Amino acid sequence: MRPGAAPGRILVVGGGMAGLGVALACAQARPDSDIALLERAPTFSEVGAGIQLGPNAVRVLHDWGLREPLAAVAAFPQRLRVRAAHGGDELGELALGERARQRYGEPYATIHRADLHGLLLAALQDTTGVALHNGEAVVAYAERADGVEVRTAAERRWTADVLLAADGVWSPTRQHLLGDGRPVFSGHLAYRGLVRMADLPARLRASEVVAWLGPRLHGVHYPVRTGQWLNVVMVVEGPLPPTDAEGWDHEAHAVHLRAALGPVHADLEAVLHAVLHWRLWPLHAREPMRGPHEHARGRVALLGDAAHPMRPYLAQGAAMALEDAWALGRLLRAQPPGQVDWPGWLAQWAQGRWARNARVQARSRRNGVVFHARGLVRWGRDRAMALLGERLLDQPWLYDGPPDPLAPRGAS
Repeated sequence: MRPGAAPGRILVVGGGMAGLGVALACAQARPDSDIALLERAPTFSEVGAGIQLGPNAVRVLHDWGLREPLAAVAAFPQRLRVRAAHGGDELGELALGERARQRYGEPYATIHRADLHGLLLAALQDTTGVALHNGEAVVAYAERADGVEVRTAAERRWTADVLLAADGVWSPTRQHLLGDGRPVFSGHLAYRGLVRMADLPARLRASEVVAWLGPRLHGVHYPVRTGQWLNVVMVVEGPLPPTDAEGWDHEAHAVHLRAALGPVHADLEAVLHAVLHWRLWPLHAREPMRGPHEHARGRVALLGDAAHPMRPYLAQGAAMALEDAWALGRLLRAQPPGQVDWPGWLAQWAQGRWARNARVQARSRRNGVVFHARGLVRWGRDRAMALLGERLLDQPWLYDGPPDPLAPRGAS
């Protein structure tokens, strides 16, 4: 980054979905900006398994010009089915596919994390004005009247007009900015695996998202990689395992998962049996956001999991990170040429984003309680789903997004 060399000097910390997304959004909004992205890992890569992308997230990717790259790697399931994990009963269904396109103007997609990361990275590498730097772990920053200075573990110093921190659920930048402690373990453990569709019985190769609900557990599986693979996630309640607390991806043993699940329906059993390797993801989260100050202060902003880590029970973690980035880009594009009010830009963005992110955090946490319900709560859940069906499973307030930060107040 060349101090003073461009009308806008933007420093992004973190090379995940939120970081790549906001670098791309800002570069598209202001091609004359000087943008540097610092990633602590030696290479840009993504592990993990699948991600569900509602029409709101797909809308963002399409707006960034990624329609064809997305179509080349994603799957587009035709429906969502909810079933009882032990008895196999059909509890509810929501049509996706063409219905989602007609209702929301965009499809519902499912994608492998590495594929989404790869298409964002490829787009950035083809964008002028963006420099990507690996092996740069930020250890400190200082905000001044005219900018921000960052120091990395390699003793390099970087200066910019603003710092956009997308450094994940364990964000060091958040601790410096807010000092509000570490994320809290939710008591839920997610086991993740992948299966080749060809290795499954024919009846289980449908293009659909299937959610399995049971007492103190739930699971979901759906196609990724153009439907050639099935992503499987099983969530159970249990203690935090003796692993690296800040790691989110660990080797897992099927025996521990099976012990927590107990006997399950034959269809779910067939899926679990086909998974050869499991990874463990202890789920950490925070309370829902309490105000715009948890998104931005002065010349420093927090995006994605750094600002609003959430439980994955609304399938919107990645989507909210992409929405954060898109909204920042929209507002940056509207700033006067060469006259960006950097703190004002971030403040306007934070004011427009925090409540939506807080709502998604709260709804995700509530879904975890509903999914894992027992006794009368479970009976009431199943009855409500049987009676209301799509009205409970659809999310118009969510899928119609993201709200346009340039629209009049109250409009989306």
